[in-house]
Amino acid sequence: MALPQLLPSTSSTLTPKASLNPNLNSPPTSSFLSLHQLPRRKSVSFRCSASSSSFSENHHHNNKNMNSPKPNDDIVELPLFPLPLVLFPGAILPLQIFEFRYRIMMHTLLHTDLRFGVVYTDSLSGTADVGCVGEIVKHERLADDRFFLICKGQERFRITRIVRTRPYLVAAVTWLEDKPSSDGAPEDLEALATEVDGYMRDVIRLSNRLNGKPEKEVGDLRRNLFPTPFSFFVGSTFEGAPREQQALLELEDTAARLRREKETLRNTLNYLSAASAVKDVFPSS
Repeated sequence: MALPQLLPSTSSTLTPKASLNPNLNSPPTSSFLSLHQLPRRKSVSFRCSASSSSFSENHHHNNKNMNSPKPNDDIVELPLFPLPLVLFPGAILPLQIFEFRYRIMMHTLLHTDLRFGVVYTDSLSGTADVGCVGEIVKHERLADDRFFLICKGQERFRITRIVRTRPYLVAAVTWLEDKPSSDGAPEDLEALATEVDGYMRDVIRLSNRLNGKPEKEVGDLRRNLFPTPFSFFVGSTFEGAPREQQALLELEDTAARLRREKETLRNTLNYLSAASAVKDVFPSS
């Protein structure tokens, strides 16, 4: 569901930070040239969408229900893909791979645990130290040794150090989980999630109106998701604002994430309401 503009919360700016490795300050060529994100939806700048194709409906529980063990103090090695996008737990990411070093990675992964780390990178803030595991759920190997992949976001991680850079990046990581909020009870999380759901519905409805689409009831956005995975789903819809998405991914407090998403959606709704009012007064504008 395309929106004219997504207006992030006032705290959305990421502070540029030094890369964990000097070679990561600029993304590898694979990030833009040889490891492409296949189209999931028609993209426009600063977009919020609610397409169910980008988030698994089976991802109904918080990170403790993931299959893989991940105690917070456990450090494991994980191959990395730096990309100009943010992957959230539960989200679906289609990829095409044809650069040689990443074909090597795929050959390794397809014979092991099918998991790698997706980390956001851009020219301003460098490479993030928090990312999300992508698990290969479907793949197709072509005659020229290229790969088409469908990946699903799993648990989040924090990079502690770079283990090696060749033939592809491998890092030591620790797992991240949301911590109990110091200022919110479970019922508060439900109330916050309900508010965010309401703002999303209003944004989608008003966006449809501005784009001349017929008025219709917005489908079920929650889909029985608990507050934590729902907060990840909401973040995954903020396409076109990857730095805001990265800030949401890094939060370790579900309530804080939902509050930030509510502020972003409320700002966007105010913008759309003003645009709708102008359109009503000047229909040809």
